[in-house]
Amino acid sequence: MVSSADIKRYHVFPSFHGPDVRKGLLSHLQNLFERKGITTFKDQEIKRGYTIGPELVQAIRESRISIVVLSKKYASSSWCLDELVEILKCREHHGQMVMLIFYQVDPSDVRKQKGEFGNTFEKTCEGRTEEERQRWIKALAFVATIAGEHSLNWDGEADMIEKFATDVSNKLNVTLSKDFDDMVGLQVHLRKVNSLLRLESDEVKMIGIWGPAGIGKSTIARALYNQLYSSFKLICFMGNLKGYKGIGLDAYDSKLWLQNQLLSKILNQMDMKVHHLGAIKEWLKDQRVLIILDDVDDLEHLEVLAKEPSWFGYGSRIIVTTKDRKILKAHGIEDIYHVDFPSKEEALEILCISAFRQSSVPDGFKELANKVAEFCGDLPLGLSVVGSSLRGESKEEWELQLSRIETNLDRKIEDVLKVGYDRLSMKDQSLFLHIACVFNCRRVDYVTTMLADSNLDVGNTLKTLVVKSLVYVTTDGWIVMHYLLRQLGRQVVALQSGEPGKRQFLVEAEEIRDVLANNTGTGSVIGITFDMSNIGELSISKRAFEGMRNLKFLKFCNGNISMLEDMEYLPHLRLLHWDSYPRRSLPATFQPERLVELHMSSSNLEKLWDGIQPLANLRDINLGHSSNLKEIPNLWKATNLETLTLTYCTSLVEVPSSISNLHKLVQLDASWCSKLQFLPTNINLASLTKVDMKHCSRLRSFPDISSNIETLHVGNTEIEDVPPAVVGRWSRCSWLEIDLSNSDIKRIPDSVISLPCLQTLIVENCTKLESIPSFSSSLMDLNANNCVSLKRVCFALNNPFFNLLFGNCLKLDEEARRRILQQDVNWYGCLPGKEIPAEFPHRATGNSITIPYSYSASSRYRACFLLSTIEDYYEKSISHVRSEGRVQVNIGYHFVRLSSDLSPKTRSEHLFLFGGGLFDEDYISIDADETKGEIVFEFSCQLLGALKDCKECQIMGCGVQILNGEAESSGYSETGGNSSHRRDHEAVHKGRRIWSREEDKTSIILGVVVVFCTFLIIQIFREIGISDP
Repeated sequence: MVSSADIKRYHVFPSFHGPDVRKGLLSHLQNLFERKGITTFKDQEIKRGYTIGPELVQAIRESRISIVVLSKKYASSSWCLDELVEILKCREHHGQMVMLIFYQVDPSDVRKQKGEFGNTFEKTCEGRTEEERQRWIKALAFVATIAGEHSLNWDGEADMIEKFATDVSNKLNVTLSKDFDDMVGLQVHLRKVNSLLRLESDEVKMIGIWGPAGIGKSTIARALYNQLYSSFKLICFMGNLKGYKGIGLDAYDSKLWLQNQLLSKILNQMDMKVHHLGAIKEWLKDQRVLIILDDVDDLEHLEVLAKEPSWFGYGSRIIVTTKDRKILKAHGIEDIYHVDFPSKEEALEILCISAFRQSSVPDGFKELANKVAEFCGDLPLGLSVVGSSLRGESKEEWELQLSRIETNLDRKIEDVLKVGYDRLSMKDQSLFLHIACVFNCRRVDYVTTMLADSNLDVGNTLKTLVVKSLVYVTTDGWIVMHYLLRQLGRQVVALQSGEPGKRQFLVEAEEIRDVLANNTGTGSVIGITFDMSNIGELSISKRAFEGMRNLKFLKFCNGNISMLEDMEYLPHLRLLHWDSYPRRSLPATFQPERLVELHMSSSNLEKLWDGIQPLANLRDINLGHSSNLKEIPNLWKATNLETLTLTYCTSLVEVPSSISNLHKLVQLDASWCSKLQFLPTNINLASLTKVDMKHCSRLRSFPDISSNIETLHVGNTEIEDVPPAVVGRWSRCSWLEIDLSNSDIKRIPDSVISLPCLQTLIVENCTKLESIPSFSSSLMDLNANNCVSLKRVCFALNNPFFNLLFGNCLKLDEEARRRILQQDVNWYGCLPGKEIPAEFPHRATGNSITIPYSYSASSRYRACFLLSTIEDYYEKSISHVRSEGRVQVNIGYHFVRLSSDLSPKTRSEHLFLFGGGLFDEDYISIDADETKGEIVFEFSCQLLGALKDCKECQIMGCGVQILNGEAESSGYSETGGNSSHRRDHEAVHKGRRIWSREEDKTSIILGVVVVFCTFLIIQIFREIGISDP
């Protein structure tokens, strides 16, 4: 059943006080509306009474926009006030647009019901119930915050009325016809394109809309045409430009024909005759026009139809859609909107609209729909075509089609996508196929290095693929090719030969198995990508690669291959990625001098090769989880190696001294090498910034291999001391994180704790640690949970922290507790405690506290609550905050997943600390005299157990301290914290905050609080014992 809110009979519903505006402002406004084709509800035929009748309520609901004209006597009419209440209901429940004119009245008088407006309102309220009065107060207070036109700010009413009528027209044009209802996310696209159009400017602007075939460029362009047509006298949509070559015409006549087509459309003269190429400029140079040139694939078309801005009159807009960004740039178009792929949620919605004619998945189809959406990727065209083909089909048919989609493209999609591929040069096509078959989702520099020995100019060719929308390069340098385009590339390869062993690339698992099992590979094969996850047991011979002498890229993953004999031959590979390699070493004949990446995780290798090999091209070695690996080869000649991963090599005893020549090594990961005892010493690898040795349970010596360490993990080792001489070499570091957790360390040297670059220090479960010396001012995160012997904490006051954790530190002395409680903790903190400390002047039992307060924009808060003993859980959610009474202002949530296998129960009550700004800089501004009232802090906390059972925590008490902006004006808060230093830290960590806010819709604003309760109770109780969150 269709409700009245769904039927829009009127463009505009005006709410006004007749005697104030009917014969003046309103009559002029309605005349402008009529000239613009805007239908306005007129109430002359309705008899006004004590309350608004059903006719007016229906008229409000059946209008697209409500216009409220607030005048001095508006509040003298209970009819007007009831209209206003109903209008705001429609705004809240049906998304109706509301536009305001403040006519000879100040918005502040309306909002606060003061002055002449307020006196009139009070008279209207006489004899009314308090409920009616409060309903009107709330409506007036809210509507006065909506941006609108103020007549007092205009020199003449005529200009204001003209602008307002134009604004209404523009608002109405945003509401699109039903033609575009099925395009998910269209409004977002339109807002972004409109920001480039800058319609308020009188300059002539050309903008581009760029993206791959099938992404929705033409739909966006047509929607813009629909939206903007009433704003231009002359408009034209030129479609079907792709591939136009003027069949049957010579070059000049083709250009004349194109100009003739445009002028005939825009001037609506079908008998136009164009005799020279200056015709468009001649006809349109003094006209404000909107021209959309859709799917342009030839720069010459732009030169013919829109050569330069001087061809068109002031305020004209030319919109060009294309798959080729280079065309836009070559034509001098700088304002380009890139149509990005939809999110996963939007992609699923597109599929559902095509397949089920609804935006959500019907019962029973969720898993199938998700799989189909995944295989179609995010391309709207692909989703729409596949969805339409499955409309009305049974689940069995969906499953059948799903198996086909995995390996074959729908013909319609392929025809669209192949157009872009066919227009590429041979070298561009070659790189396209390399990416489709081997290098999707790899970094640009990685692909460039891998193909350095080819005749491909990766940099320039990749730019060509990007501008033609055949690949996408992320801002941080990753190459991404759409699934359907990858499928297209693989189909192109499949057409190279009916025999898989004679193709360039092998990617289909069944075909690869046959080629390897039957030794049918040839010199044509340059790349193999073998996903073995759906293949049963496979055995290959020692000569399986003998025929593939040109093979460069070999990738076996997600499975096992058995070999009865050692392999006799491997080609000169640049990529060797072989998970679970079955033999003890690589072939003796293998020559690794061309290797760029060696990835052999979970292998049976005991060693790679003998002797010193030429490894100048090698960038990455990953031998992780190779539990039989006993030795690393001599790497003296691997001078370009950047990463060395040895994690979980549980038979490895030492790292060879040859790593001293790896001057480009950036990352060394030897974590969980349980037998590792020896590291080279007294070497300095200048590029090495990340070292991970955690859980090397036999390691005793502190790593001394780089002066530029940024992240160092040596937790759960036998290291007992940190040599000051080693730490002294780290003074040039800009960011340092040190993890010493679960170690037997007894003290932290002053040289560590005072490092100017130290940001994070983790010493949890260091049960012998008794004191922590004075911190460097750079330290922002300290985790000392479960340091059960810790007594003294000697850091300076006023150092702002984000995490400060002392869970289960029951031996802390009073001075240490005082210092911890007086720290400015912006994220969360924890320490044992049995009552709310005196440092929090507002204290209460239970989980809520109400305090009177007059706040400012710079105000801050500190808060805490007290929890009783809780048991060890591994996942936690906490908590939300509400304002007083009617309105929920803000909510803060946090979730943490932790391991609980080592966690003891918390042994006593604990205090949890947090704090920050009351609201952030983007929050709604509030007048100074509206800041008085009460603020309600309300806390709740749940722990989520291993079986996902929720358990409420008992909050025994809470406390709050408000830090006024005035108190910080000298640079210090009430607790003495240096506010400028704190703001610097907040700027650095702004991305780590979680804020949630909502406009206060009550008539009395009681306070604005952005309270973010991120008290990681279980984290803190990991950090009370759980070792690995």
